[in-house]
Amino acid sequence: MTQNPTIPAPTALGAAAGDTAWLREAFANVQAALRSQMTLATQSISHAGTMGSVNEEHWLDLLRSYLPNRYEVATGIIIDSNGNRSDQIDVVVFDRHFTPTLLDQKNHRYIPAEAVYAIFECKPEVSKSYLEYAQNKAASVRSMTRTSVSISHAGGTFQPKQPFRILAGLLAPRAGWADGLGGSFIRNLGSDEISALDCVCALDHGCYDKYDGSPLVMSDPGAMMFFLFRLLARLQGLGSVPAIDWSAYSRIIRV
Repeated sequence: MTQNPTIPAPTALGAAAGDTAWLREAFANVQAALRSQMTLATQSISHAGTMGSVNEEHWLDLLRSYLPNRYEVATGIIIDSNGNRSDQIDVVVFDRHFTPTLLDQKNHRYIPAEAVYAIFECKPEVSKSYLEYAQNKAASVRSMTRTSVSISHAGGTFQPKQPFRILAGLLAPRAGWADGLGGSFIRNLGSDEISALDCVCALDHGCYDKYDGSPLVMSDPGAMMFFLFRLLARLQGLGSVPAIDWSAYSRIIRV
């Protein structure tokens, strides 16, 4: 069997219990491989829009690789039962098992707000302007109407689930400040509940999240995988999306 050259295997079948060095190195290699792909796009693609689209696809592929199949990952526009629609969102993590997307045309998707777990913007760097941009996107999506109805089951009825707060973040190859994701970055984060970002990943400088209420910054070589594991745990904690009220959407058609 051919070993994947980017993922070192343990040197012996009976490696000592607690030997995690090889796994840390493997995680660091995954991050280095993604960074190399983005560097190649930067160096070889002169059109900024095309380069951005390519790097966006790298982030989409990464999340698709590591998130369980219950989560779908795509670019799309989010809509609600009042006819509101968001701008194009670079990365949407959403439920496809219980909630279909609407009016799909090739890779262009309209995603009901009830189905959304998380949204991310993919930018060339983490900076004040890009943080504000991602925060505005977060506020526009979180302010949408999300319906929720009861669910009948063999033992009775589950009451309508209160919609959870949609996660929002920013993904980039690097941070634009000299101190990376240090004090300058923290000072430029918004604190308003409807717009605040939950997480940020900058490949060259580490990751940030505030899932536990206080800022957590990780800058080790394996920070990207740390970011993914923390995101997985947070998504797991959200549970399932609320059951959508399709009658609310049907009223759009009947005028």
